[in-house]
Amino acid sequence: MLPEKRWIMNGVEYADSFVFNPHKWMLTNVDCSAYFVKDPETLKKTFEIHPEYLKTGVDKIVNNYRDWGIHLGRRFRALKLWFVLRSYGIEGIQNMVREHIRLAQMLKQWIEADSRFEVMAPVDFSLVCFRLNPKTLSEEQLTELNKQLLESVNKTGKTFLSHTVLKGKYVIRFCIAQRTTKQEHVEKTWKLVTTKAEEILSKLT
Repeated sequence: MLPEKRWIMNGVEYADSFVFNPHKWMLTNVDCSAYFVKDPETLKKTFEIHPEYLKTGVDKIVNNYRDWGIHLGRRFRALKLWFVLRSYGIEGIQNMVREHIRLAQMLKQWIEADSRFEVMAPVDFSLVCFRLNPKTLSEEQLTELNKQLLESVNKTGKTFLSHTVLKGKYVIRFCIAQRTTKQEHVEKTWKLVTTKAEEILSKLT
């Protein structure tokens, strides 16, 4: 979607197939996946069947998607993506994605400016992975500390953050990808995170 982010696709020309999910960051409700194949004939040879009752007079003219997967029939998932593209246009979607990336960079700067926290992975898009680290605890203790922080933040019901493990380290995921998310929401959530962190750290001393 963004020319300035096309580097993430470097080497895709060597792939036989490529899939991404518009229901992740393109305003499309679950479920909707976009699937590209370099050689459709190879794919169709895997799945096609030719009972007499499925043959039609236009099989050689149109893409009969019954031969592109296991299911003979499927829901028209592409229709909702078509409506999104018609409603927002490419520029509208690009503007939203760029704004989310801007907000993620802003959040990254806040985290880096707070010595109690650390960014745990590159922030190239709208996902920020971070953790609370007072620099005095073992990795096992840091895991428990950040589990406690995540639970306390989510328990408020004001936001929802998730977690993952990167190179054996428990980290908190702050993902900015909802259409209506504004800067004020990111600010309030970060304030909530820092407030809960202060409460937790105060009990350690």
